[in-house]
Amino acid sequence: DVTEIEEKEAQAKQEEQIMKEQELSNLLHEKRYLKALGLAISLDRPHTVLMVVKAILKEPEGRKRLEENLVRLRKDQKEAVLAFLVTWNTNSRNCHEAQAVMETLLKHEAPDTLLQFSGIKSAVESLLPYT
Repeated sequence: DVTEIEEKEAQAKQEEQIMKEQELSNLLHEKRYLKALGLAISLDRPHTVLMVVKAILKEPEGRKRLEENLVRLRKDQKEAVLAFLVTWNTNSRNCHEAQAVMETLLKHEAPDTLLQFSGIKSAVESLLPYT
C-alpha cells in the first residue's frame, strides 16, 4: 500500500509551495524584485509576475528599474515572461505593463536572439492584433 507515501509526498509538496509563496511575499516586501521575478516565473505564476512588474513600475524611475531587472533574467525566464505578456496584452488593464516589458525585451535583445526564443512566432502573431 503506497497511499501513505503518496500522501506524505503531496503534503511535502504543499508545504514547499507554501514556503515559496511566503518567500515571494517577503521578497516583494523587501523590494528584491529580481529574485521575486525569478521565483514567480519558476512557480509558473503569470499573475504574480504581473504584480511584480506593476510594483516595479510604481517605483521612482520604474521603467529604468524594470529594464535593470528584466535584462538580468536568464533566457528561459525571458521566454516565460514573453509568453505571460501575450496574455497580459489582451486585457486593457494590463496592456501597459505588457507593452513596457515587450519594449524592454525588444530594446535589449538582438533580433537573432529573439528568433531563438521558443514560441516567438505564435507570440508575435498573438501580440499583433492588440499592439
